[in-house]
Amino acid sequence: MRALLFLGCFLSSAWAEVSWPEFRGPSGDGVSRATKVPVRWSEQGNVRWKTALPGRGWSSPVVAEGRVWLTSAVESGEEKELLALQVDLATGALERKIRLGTIPQTPGMHKANSYASPTPAIREGYVVCHFGAFGTFCLAAESGELLWQTRYVIDHEVGPGSSPMVVDDLLILVCDGTDEQFVVALDLATGQEVWKTARPPLRTDSPMRKKAFSTPLRIDSAGREQLVIPAAQWLVSYDPLSGRELWRMDHGAGFSVVPRPVYGGGLLYFGTGYTKPEVWAVRVDGVGELGASEVVWREWRRMPTRPSPLLVNDLLFVITDGGVATCLDALTGESQWLERIPGNYSASPVFADGKIYFCSERGVTTVIEAGATFRELAKNELDGGMWASPAVFSGGLLLRTEEALYRIGE
Repeated sequence: MRALLFLGCFLSSAWAEVSWPEFRGPSGDGVSRATKVPVRWSEQGNVRWKTALPGRGWSSPVVAEGRVWLTSAVESGEEKELLALQVDLATGALERKIRLGTIPQTPGMHKANSYASPTPAIREGYVVCHFGAFGTFCLAAESGELLWQTRYVIDHEVGPGSSPMVVDDLLILVCDGTDEQFVVALDLATGQEVWKTARPPLRTDSPMRKKAFSTPLRIDSAGREQLVIPAAQWLVSYDPLSGRELWRMDHGAGFSVVPRPVYGGGLLYFGTGYTKPEVWAVRVDGVGELGASEVVWREWRRMPTRPSPLLVNDLLFVITDGGVATCLDALTGESQWLERIPGNYSASPVFADGKIYFCSERGVTTVIEAGATFRELAKNELDGGMWASPAVFSGGLLLRTEEALYRIGE
Protein backbone atom coordinates (compact mmCIF):
# COMPACT_ATOMS: atom_id res chain seq x y z
CA MET A 1 0.00 0.00 0.00
CA ARG A 2 2.83 2.42 0.86
CA ALA A 3 4.43 1.70 -2.50
CA LEU A 4 1.15 2.42 -4.30
CA LEU A 5 0.66 5.64 -2.34
CA PHE A 6 4.22 6.69 -3.12
CA LEU A 7 3.72 5.90 -6.81
CA GLY A 8 0.48 7.88 -6.84
CA CYS A 9 2.16 10.88 -5.23
CA PHE A 10 5.09 10.59 -7.64
CA LEU A 11 2.84 10.48 -10.71
CA SER A 12 0.77 13.39 -9.42
CA SER A 13 3.94 15.38 -8.80
CA ALA A 14 5.35 14.48 -12.21
CA TRP A 15 2.07 15.52 -13.89
CA ALA A 16 2.15 18.83 -12.03
CA GLU A 17 5.72 19.48 -13.18
CA VAL A 18 4.64 19.45 -16.84
CA SER A 19 1.19 20.98 -16.36
CA TRP A 20 0.58 24.63 -17.26
CA PRO A 21 -3.21 24.57 -17.66
CA GLU A 22 -4.17 28.23 -18.15
CA PHE A 23 -2.85 31.75 -18.66
CA ARG A 24 0.05 32.27 -16.22
CA GLY A 25 0.11 28.67 -15.03
CA PRO A 26 -1.49 26.47 -12.35
CA SER A 27 -2.07 29.27 -9.86
CA GLY A 28 -2.72 31.96 -12.46
CA ASP A 29 0.08 34.20 -11.19
CA GLY A 30 3.10 33.25 -13.30
CA VAL A 31 4.83 31.42 -10.43
CA SER A 32 6.19 27.92 -11.09
CA ARG A 33 7.71 25.32 -8.76
CA ALA A 34 9.69 23.88 -11.66
CA THR A 35 13.41 23.23 -11.26
CA LYS A 36 16.37 23.16 -13.64
CA VAL A 37 14.70 25.69 -15.92
CA PRO A 38 17.10 26.83 -18.69
CA VAL A 39 18.83 30.20 -18.42
CA ARG A 40 20.58 30.43 -21.83
CA TRP A 41 19.47 29.56 -25.36
CA SER A 42 19.46 30.80 -28.96
CA GLU A 43 18.39 29.62 -32.41
CA GLN A 44 21.63 27.62 -32.46
CA GLY A 45 21.63 26.15 -28.97
CA ASN A 46 19.57 24.61 -26.16
CA VAL A 47 16.45 24.31 -28.33
CA ARG A 48 14.96 20.84 -28.18
CA TRP A 49 12.54 21.51 -31.02
CA LYS A 50 11.01 24.34 -33.04
CA THR A 51 7.61 23.93 -34.69
CA ALA A 52 6.18 26.30 -37.27
CA LEU A 53 2.60 27.35 -36.47
CA PRO A 54 -0.08 28.18 -39.05
CA GLY A 55 -1.81 31.54 -38.89
CA ARG A 56 -1.40 34.23 -36.28
CA GLY A 57 -2.24 34.38 -32.58
CA TRP A 58 -0.94 35.72 -29.28
CA SER A 59 -2.49 33.04 -27.06
CA SER A 60 0.03 31.47 -24.68
CA PRO A 61 0.74 27.73 -24.79
CA VAL A 62 -0.93 25.51 -22.19
CA VAL A 63 0.27 22.02 -21.31
CA ALA A 64 -1.14 18.85 -19.74
CA GLU A 65 -0.51 15.12 -20.13
CA GLY A 66 2.19 15.57 -22.77
CA ARG A 67 0.09 17.80 -25.03
CA VAL A 68 0.54 21.48 -25.80
CA TRP A 69 -2.50 23.47 -26.92
CA LEU A 70 -2.65 26.87 -28.61
CA THR A 71 -5.10 28.82 -30.77
CA SER A 72 -4.54 30.61 -34.03
CA ALA A 73 -6.38 32.36 -36.86
CA VAL A 74 -5.61 31.91 -40.56
CA GLU A 75 -6.62 34.29 -43.33
CA SER A 76 -9.00 32.70 -45.83
CA GLY A 77 -10.09 35.29 -48.37
CA GLU A 78 -12.27 37.81 -46.57
CA GLU A 79 -12.55 35.55 -43.54
CA LYS A 80 -10.47 34.29 -40.63
CA GLU A 81 -10.38 30.57 -39.90
CA LEU A 82 -10.22 29.85 -36.15
CA LEU A 83 -7.95 26.94 -35.20
CA ALA A 84 -7.05 24.85 -32.17
CA LEU A 85 -3.51 23.45 -32.42
CA GLN A 86 -2.21 20.40 -30.55
CA VAL A 87 1.55 19.83 -30.36
CA ASP A 88 3.33 16.82 -28.86
CA LEU A 89 5.43 18.04 -25.93
CA ALA A 90 8.14 15.40 -26.41
CA THR A 91 8.71 15.71 -30.16
CA GLY A 92 7.21 19.05 -31.22
CA ALA A 93 5.04 17.33 -33.84
CA LEU A 94 1.93 19.32 -34.81
CA GLU A 95 -0.50 16.46 -34.20
CA ARG A 96 -3.81 18.22 -34.70
CA LYS A 97 -5.01 21.33 -36.49
CA ILE A 98 -8.69 21.53 -35.59
CA ARG A 99 -10.87 23.90 -37.60
CA LEU A 100 -13.38 25.51 -35.24
CA GLY A 101 -15.12 27.86 -37.65
CA THR A 102 -14.73 31.02 -39.69
CA ILE A 103 -15.50 34.66 -38.98
CA PRO A 104 -15.41 37.82 -41.12
CA GLN A 105 -12.32 39.99 -40.79
CA THR A 106 -13.02 42.87 -38.44
CA PRO A 107 -11.78 46.41 -39.25
CA GLY A 108 -11.74 47.25 -35.51
CA MET A 109 -8.95 44.80 -34.68
CA HIS A 110 -6.03 46.66 -33.03
CA LYS A 111 -2.68 46.24 -34.79
CA ALA A 112 -1.12 44.95 -31.54
CA ASN A 113 -3.90 42.39 -31.01
CA SER A 114 -4.92 39.17 -32.79
CA TYR A 115 -8.08 37.16 -33.40
CA ALA A 116 -6.59 34.44 -31.18
CA SER A 117 -5.20 36.31 -28.17
CA PRO A 118 -7.05 34.64 -25.24
CA THR A 119 -5.14 31.66 -23.85
CA PRO A 120 -6.91 28.24 -23.75
CA ALA A 121 -7.74 26.50 -20.46
CA ILE A 122 -7.34 22.76 -19.76
CA ARG A 123 -9.10 20.80 -17.02
CA GLU A 124 -9.89 17.10 -16.50
CA GLY A 125 -9.91 16.08 -20.15
CA TYR A 126 -11.44 19.30 -21.49
CA VAL A 127 -9.73 21.99 -23.57
CA VAL A 128 -11.51 25.34 -23.87
CA CYS A 129 -10.51 27.57 -26.78
CA HIS A 130 -11.93 31.05 -26.37
CA PHE A 131 -11.92 33.81 -28.99
CA GLY A 132 -13.93 36.42 -27.09
CA ALA A 133 -16.98 37.57 -29.03
CA PHE A 134 -15.98 35.30 -31.93
CA GLY A 135 -16.90 32.16 -29.99
CA THR A 136 -16.01 29.66 -27.26
CA PHE A 137 -15.28 26.03 -28.13
CA CYS A 138 -14.84 23.06 -25.78
CA LEU A 139 -12.87 20.04 -27.03
CA ALA A 140 -12.17 16.60 -25.62
CA ALA A 141 -8.45 16.63 -24.84
CA GLU A 142 -7.94 12.98 -25.77
CA SER A 143 -9.73 12.91 -29.12
CA GLY A 144 -9.94 16.55 -30.17
CA GLU A 145 -13.69 16.14 -30.65
CA LEU A 146 -15.78 19.31 -30.40
CA LEU A 147 -18.09 18.81 -27.41
CA TRP A 148 -19.92 22.11 -27.46
CA GLN A 149 -19.66 25.71 -28.57
CA THR A 150 -21.29 28.99 -27.64
CA ARG A 151 -20.94 32.68 -28.31
CA TYR A 152 -21.51 35.84 -26.27
CA VAL A 153 -21.56 38.74 -28.70
CA ILE A 154 -20.14 41.98 -27.32
CA ASP A 155 -18.18 44.81 -28.92
CA HIS A 156 -14.50 44.51 -27.97
CA GLU A 157 -13.72 47.46 -30.29
CA VAL A 158 -10.06 46.37 -30.58
CA GLY A 159 -10.43 42.56 -30.50
CA PRO A 160 -10.54 39.93 -27.72
CA GLY A 161 -8.13 39.70 -24.78
CA SER A 162 -9.57 38.16 -21.62
CA SER A 163 -8.63 34.49 -21.13
CA PRO A 164 -11.03 31.88 -19.74
CA MET A 165 -10.48 30.06 -16.47
CA VAL A 166 -12.00 26.97 -14.89
CA VAL A 167 -13.22 26.94 -11.27
CA ASP A 168 -14.23 23.43 -10.16
CA ASP A 169 -16.69 22.39 -12.90
CA LEU A 170 -17.44 25.94 -14.08
CA LEU A 171 -15.94 27.84 -17.00
CA ILE A 172 -15.65 31.56 -16.26
CA LEU A 173 -15.78 34.11 -19.10
CA VAL A 174 -15.29 37.85 -18.67
CA CYS A 175 -17.26 39.94 -21.19
CA ASP A 176 -16.31 43.59 -20.74
CA GLY A 177 -17.24 45.24 -24.04
CA THR A 178 -17.96 48.80 -25.03
CA ASP A 179 -21.67 47.95 -25.14
CA GLU A 180 -22.18 45.35 -22.37
CA GLN A 181 -20.15 44.32 -19.32
CA PHE A 182 -20.80 41.08 -17.45
CA VAL A 183 -19.21 37.88 -16.11
CA VAL A 184 -20.72 34.50 -16.96
CA ALA A 185 -20.17 30.94 -15.72
CA LEU A 186 -20.88 27.90 -17.89
CA ASP A 187 -21.06 24.22 -17.02
CA LEU A 188 -17.74 22.90 -18.30
CA ALA A 189 -19.21 19.60 -19.48
CA THR A 190 -22.24 20.97 -21.34
CA GLY A 191 -21.71 24.69 -21.99
CA GLN A 192 -25.00 25.53 -20.29
CA GLU A 193 -25.14 28.88 -18.51
CA VAL A 194 -25.04 28.53 -14.70
CA TRP A 195 -24.91 32.19 -13.68
CA LYS A 196 -24.46 35.60 -15.25
CA THR A 197 -23.69 38.76 -13.28
CA ALA A 198 -23.67 42.33 -14.60
CA ARG A 199 -20.68 44.54 -13.82
CA PRO A 200 -21.22 47.61 -11.61
CA PRO A 201 -22.51 50.78 -13.30
CA LEU A 202 -19.91 53.10 -14.83
CA ARG A 203 -19.63 56.88 -14.57
CA THR A 204 -18.38 57.39 -18.12
CA ASP A 205 -20.58 57.89 -21.18
CA SER A 206 -17.72 56.97 -23.52
CA PRO A 207 -18.12 53.40 -24.84
CA MET A 208 -14.34 53.13 -25.35
CA ARG A 209 -13.76 53.67 -21.63
CA LYS A 210 -16.13 50.88 -20.60
CA LYS A 211 -14.14 47.97 -22.04
CA ALA A 212 -11.58 45.77 -20.26
CA PHE A 213 -9.60 42.60 -20.98
CA SER A 214 -8.59 41.15 -17.63
CA THR A 215 -8.53 37.47 -16.64
CA PRO A 216 -10.05 36.35 -13.30
CA LEU A 217 -7.99 35.23 -10.32
CA ARG A 218 -9.32 32.77 -7.75
CA ILE A 219 -8.18 33.42 -4.18
CA ASP A 220 -8.92 32.05 -0.72
CA SER A 221 -8.87 34.69 2.01
CA ALA A 222 -9.65 33.55 5.55
CA GLY A 223 -11.61 30.60 4.18
CA ARG A 224 -13.69 32.70 1.80
CA GLU A 225 -13.35 31.71 -1.86
CA GLN A 226 -13.32 34.71 -4.17
CA LEU A 227 -13.12 35.35 -7.89
CA VAL A 228 -11.44 38.74 -8.30
CA ILE A 229 -11.79 40.44 -11.68
CA PRO A 230 -10.69 44.00 -12.56
CA ALA A 231 -12.93 46.03 -14.86
CA ALA A 232 -13.07 49.59 -16.13
CA GLN A 233 -13.40 51.83 -13.03
CA TRP A 234 -13.95 48.87 -10.68
CA LEU A 235 -12.15 45.98 -9.03
CA VAL A 236 -14.85 43.41 -8.21
CA SER A 237 -14.94 40.18 -6.17
CA TYR A 238 -17.53 37.46 -6.78
CA ASP A 239 -18.57 34.20 -5.18
CA PRO A 240 -17.24 31.67 -7.74
CA LEU A 241 -20.14 29.24 -7.49
CA SER A 242 -23.08 31.65 -7.53
CA GLY A 243 -21.74 34.80 -9.19
CA ARG A 244 -22.93 36.90 -6.24
CA GLU A 245 -20.92 40.10 -5.85
CA LEU A 246 -18.96 40.12 -2.58
CA TRP A 247 -17.34 43.54 -2.79
CA ARG A 248 -16.28 46.24 -5.22
CA MET A 249 -13.62 48.98 -5.16
CA ASP A 250 -13.58 52.12 -7.33
CA HIS A 251 -10.09 52.55 -8.81
CA GLY A 252 -10.84 55.69 -10.80
CA ALA A 253 -11.03 56.29 -14.56
CA GLY A 254 -8.88 53.37 -15.71
CA PHE A 255 -10.14 51.26 -18.61
CA SER A 256 -8.89 48.58 -21.05
CA VAL A 257 -7.50 46.79 -18.00
CA VAL A 258 -5.33 43.89 -19.22
CA PRO A 259 -3.06 42.62 -16.37
CA ARG A 260 -4.17 39.61 -14.37
CA PRO A 261 -4.02 40.34 -10.60
CA VAL A 262 -1.77 38.49 -8.16
CA TYR A 263 -2.38 37.69 -4.50
CA GLY A 264 -0.29 36.90 -1.43
CA GLY A 265 0.04 37.69 2.25
CA GLY A 266 -3.54 38.91 2.46
CA LEU A 267 -3.05 41.55 -0.26
CA LEU A 268 -4.24 41.67 -3.85
CA TYR A 269 -2.12 43.52 -6.43
CA PHE A 270 -3.77 44.79 -9.61
CA GLY A 271 -3.26 47.28 -12.43
CA THR A 272 -5.75 50.03 -13.24
CA GLY A 273 -5.32 50.03 -17.03
CA TYR A 274 -5.02 52.87 -19.50
CA THR A 275 -5.13 56.65 -19.05
CA LYS A 276 -2.88 56.72 -15.97
CA PRO A 277 -1.69 53.18 -15.19
CA GLU A 278 -1.19 52.44 -11.51
CA VAL A 279 -0.62 49.32 -9.40
CA TRP A 280 -2.60 49.05 -6.16
CA ALA A 281 -2.17 46.77 -3.14
CA VAL A 282 -5.52 46.21 -1.40
CA ARG A 283 -7.06 44.12 1.38
CA VAL A 284 -9.73 41.67 0.28
CA ASP A 285 -11.70 40.78 3.43
CA GLY A 286 -14.42 43.43 3.26
CA VAL A 287 -17.98 43.45 1.95
CA GLY A 288 -19.93 45.96 -0.11
CA GLU A 289 -18.11 48.96 -1.56
CA LEU A 290 -14.58 49.18 -0.20
CA GLY A 291 -12.92 52.53 0.37
CA ALA A 292 -9.50 54.08 0.87
CA SER A 293 -8.99 52.32 4.22
CA GLU A 294 -8.55 49.01 2.32
CA VAL A 295 -5.83 50.43 0.04
CA VAL A 296 -2.42 49.65 1.55
CA TRP A 297 -0.41 51.41 -1.14
CA ARG A 298 -0.58 52.55 -4.76
CA GLU A 299 2.17 53.37 -7.25
CA TRP A 300 1.77 55.42 -10.43
CA ARG A 301 5.38 55.83 -11.57
CA ARG A 302 6.45 53.51 -14.42
CA MET A 303 3.59 51.02 -14.14
CA PRO A 304 2.42 48.68 -16.97
CA THR A 305 -0.79 48.69 -18.98
CA ARG A 306 -0.34 45.21 -20.51
CA PRO A 307 2.13 42.90 -18.67
CA SER A 308 0.81 41.43 -15.41
CA PRO A 309 2.68 41.88 -12.11
CA LEU A 310 4.69 39.06 -10.56
CA LEU A 311 4.76 38.40 -6.80
CA VAL A 312 7.72 36.45 -5.40
CA ASN A 313 7.74 36.19 -1.60
CA ASP A 314 7.59 39.82 -0.39
CA LEU A 315 8.74 41.38 -3.65
CA LEU A 316 6.54 42.60 -6.50
CA PHE A 317 8.08 42.80 -9.98
CA VAL A 318 6.55 44.80 -12.85
CA ILE A 319 7.69 45.83 -16.31
CA THR A 320 6.17 48.63 -18.36
CA ASP A 321 5.09 48.20 -21.96
CA GLY A 322 8.21 50.20 -22.85
CA GLY A 323 10.65 48.06 -20.89
CA VAL A 324 11.21 49.76 -17.53
CA ALA A 325 11.36 47.07 -14.84
CA THR A 326 10.77 47.82 -11.16
CA CYS A 327 11.04 45.75 -8.00
CA LEU A 328 8.81 46.91 -5.14
CA ASP A 329 8.51 45.87 -1.53
CA ALA A 330 5.15 44.12 -1.71
CA LEU A 331 4.12 45.17 1.79
CA THR A 332 5.02 48.87 1.56
CA GLY A 333 5.30 49.69 -2.16
CA GLU A 334 8.82 51.03 -1.61
CA SER A 335 11.03 50.74 -4.70
CA GLN A 336 13.96 48.33 -4.39
CA TRP A 337 15.43 48.83 -7.85
CA LEU A 338 14.62 50.29 -11.26
CA GLU A 339 16.24 49.11 -14.51
CA ARG A 340 15.75 49.58 -18.25
CA ILE A 341 15.37 46.25 -20.08
CA PRO A 342 15.41 47.13 -23.81
CA GLY A 343 12.37 46.36 -25.90
CA ASN A 344 8.59 46.64 -25.75
CA TYR A 345 6.56 44.19 -23.67
CA SER A 346 3.11 42.60 -23.92
CA ALA A 347 3.90 39.17 -22.42
CA SER A 348 3.64 38.74 -18.66
CA PRO A 349 6.79 37.69 -16.76
CA VAL A 350 7.15 34.29 -15.09
CA PHE A 351 9.15 33.05 -12.09
CA ALA A 352 10.86 29.67 -11.80
CA ASP A 353 13.86 28.24 -9.99
CA GLY A 354 14.85 31.58 -8.42
CA LYS A 355 14.74 33.45 -11.73
CA ILE A 356 12.41 35.82 -13.60
CA TYR A 357 11.88 35.72 -17.35
CA PHE A 358 10.88 38.86 -19.32
CA CYS A 359 9.94 38.21 -22.99
CA SER A 360 10.00 41.18 -25.37
CA GLU A 361 8.21 41.87 -28.63
CA ARG A 362 11.62 41.68 -30.31
CA GLY A 363 11.95 38.02 -29.35
CA VAL A 364 14.51 38.63 -26.58
CA THR A 365 14.06 36.94 -23.19
CA THR A 366 15.96 38.63 -20.37
CA VAL A 367 16.58 36.43 -17.34
CA ILE A 368 17.27 38.03 -13.95
CA GLU A 369 17.62 36.92 -10.35
CA ALA A 370 14.40 37.28 -8.36
CA GLY A 371 15.88 39.50 -5.67
CA ALA A 372 15.90 42.93 -4.07
CA THR A 373 19.12 43.69 -5.98
CA PHE A 374 19.07 43.70 -9.77
CA ARG A 375 21.27 41.06 -11.38
CA GLU A 376 20.93 40.11 -15.03
CA LEU A 377 21.80 36.50 -15.80
CA ALA A 378 21.26 36.22 -19.55
CA LYS A 379 19.72 37.64 -22.72
CA ASN A 380 18.40 35.10 -25.21
CA GLU A 381 17.18 35.97 -28.71
CA LEU A 382 14.91 33.98 -31.02
CA ASP A 383 13.63 34.75 -34.52
CA GLY A 384 10.34 36.65 -34.38
CA GLY A 385 8.68 38.73 -31.70
CA MET A 386 6.88 37.41 -28.61
CA TRP A 387 3.47 38.57 -27.43
CA ALA A 388 2.52 35.29 -25.75
CA SER A 389 3.61 34.56 -22.17
CA PRO A 390 5.85 31.51 -21.52
CA ALA A 391 4.81 28.14 -20.16
CA VAL A 392 7.20 26.58 -17.64
CA PHE A 393 7.97 23.04 -16.50
CA SER A 394 10.94 21.32 -14.87
CA GLY A 395 13.84 21.32 -17.31
CA GLY A 396 12.12 23.43 -19.94
CA LEU A 397 10.21 26.41 -21.26
CA LEU A 398 7.70 26.81 -24.07
CA LEU A 399 8.02 30.08 -25.97
CA ARG A 400 5.66 31.18 -28.75
CA THR A 401 6.95 33.66 -31.31
CA GLU A 402 5.10 35.19 -34.25
CA GLU A 403 5.64 32.10 -36.39
CA ALA A 404 6.79 29.18 -34.22
CA LEU A 405 6.59 27.34 -30.92
CA TYR A 406 9.90 26.48 -29.20
CA ARG A 407 10.70 23.97 -26.51
CA ILE A 408 13.75 25.33 -24.71
CA GLY A 409 16.02 22.88 -22.92
CA GLU A 410 17.83 19.78 -24.12
